[in-house]
Amino acid sequence: MALAEVDRQRIAGFRVVVSWPHSRFAPPARTPGSLRARVAGLVGVLLIVAGGAGVVIAIGAQQHAPQPSLAAAGAIGSAGRGPSLRRSVPVSVDIPAIGVKSGLLHLGVNSNGTIQVPSIYGKPNEAAWYKYSVTPGQFGASVIEGHVDTRHGPAVFYRLGALRPGNRVDVRLADGITAVFRVTGVRQYSKSKFPAKIIYGATGFAALHLITCGGAFDYATGHYLSSTVVFASLVSSRHRRHT
Repeated sequence: MALAEVDRQRIAGFRVVVSWPHSRFAPPARTPGSLRARVAGLVGVLLIVAGGAGVVIAIGAQQHAPQPSLAAAGAIGSAGRGPSLRRSVPVSVDIPAIGVKSGLLHLGVNSNGTIQVPSIYGKPNEAAWYKYSVTPGQFGASVIEGHVDTRHGPAVFYRLGALRPGNRVDVRLADGITAVFRVTGVRQYSKSKFPAKIIYGATGFAALHLITCGGAFDYATGHYLSSTVVFASLVSSRHRRHT
């Protein structure tokens, strides 16, 4: 699965090209020109210097999403079966530790068999439930995905890698119940070795897997090289209070 994948773009909005004549002779010495020519030359030099400085500033200002630490790896499963809930489609997800509050899209697969992701142009700050997984709280793995960033900045799951075992994830369901999950582990996987069976396969307890992109960004392909996965299990539920 490819998430939060951004468009290729020119650094600082422009491309700098430097060329030199293919000759073994140096360019002939210039005769003193007019004041206008000298000013134009000086302006040209200043623009090149400013452009170079702009590239350096653009690179230095790049934000990097938090990456999972080894201490947060934890466990990918539960010690027992634990509680479960009846089927009810998810409406929203709330992750207090990283400030996430998002409605949930319901997405499936593309024509080529890959998992659909929210539009990077229209829905980068909205997560999506993979509708062919179980609903949150049922026995099995329920999967929620979201972008890490776009070319304009952080997206909904930008801080997913900062979660730690014990953090809470609340998923509100259409029947008014909120499924309460606890994070058991946070791990990063190379996309070339993504453990699809572990992420999407059957489990003997009510599991929740949150996924986004992570690791290094490959500017040549416009893709992140890894995926960040949060593993959580259902610990309780609460009913919506009627007022």
